Amino acid sequence: MCRRRAFRKSQIRALGAALGVSLFLAHAPAAYGGEIDALLFGSLDAGAATFLTVGAKLGFGPLDQDGFVILTSVGSGRQRERGDGGLPRTRYTFSAATVLGYQWFFDWGTAAIFSGPEGAMEVLADQRALAALPAAYGLRLHGEIWARPTENTFLQATAIAGSTRDSLWTRLAWGYRAWGAYLGPEVSVYGDATGYRKWNLGLHGTDFAVARYNFRVSAGLQTESGRRSASLYVALAVWSPW
Repeated sequence: MCRRRAFRKSQIRALGAALGVSLFLAHAPAAYGGEIDALLFGSLDAGAATFLTVGAKLGFGPLDQDGFVILTSVGSGRQRERGDGGLPRTRYTFSAATVLGYQWFFDWGTAAIFSGPEGAMEVLADQRALAALPAAYGLRLHGEIWARPTENTFLQATAIAGSTRDSLWTRLAWGYRAWGAYLGPEVSVYGDATGYRKWNLGLHGTDFAVARYNFRVSAGLQTESGRRSASLYVALAVWSPW
């Protein structure tokens, strides 16, 4: 039990340090003469299952134009599940990916597709012990669309598939412009080779601007495989130009 608590504390410290580095870099000056445009981002999904991601989007030229883009990210998460003999346990996941892609700008919005390597390491914790699984590596495919069907509406769709854990995550959100942001419903689905499934259904507010930061805030209900009842979730995403 002591080892498990120590592991959780070290994980929290690592996540806090990663987010702190991201926010610090957002205030740093560009270091490559403006030839590479950069956007820093971070997101936290908190509920029965929790995941934190920080990363950067790098463009070979302005990010508001057609061109090649690199996405690099690191993340850490925790989910509850049933282990051998039906005993409850917690699965901690650490992941990283760097994908190269291309983005297109249209009158109605933008579209992008990426691919590249990813890696993950998992630790299983129950009442008896911690067990680290071997690191795994694979390929990630990432596609997204940011559209504005009308002057005051917003549509966003994302799909990320990874061969490391045979995982797929998709999100679809719609919003109407009000109070300085886009407000509306969202739905997301996640599944992987362990048999774990997660569904989120809620409301979001996207593109809140505070100084040089933009935010997305979400809240709603989350259901997971192996759980009989739904639970609340909240999510926060932030991005800022470098």
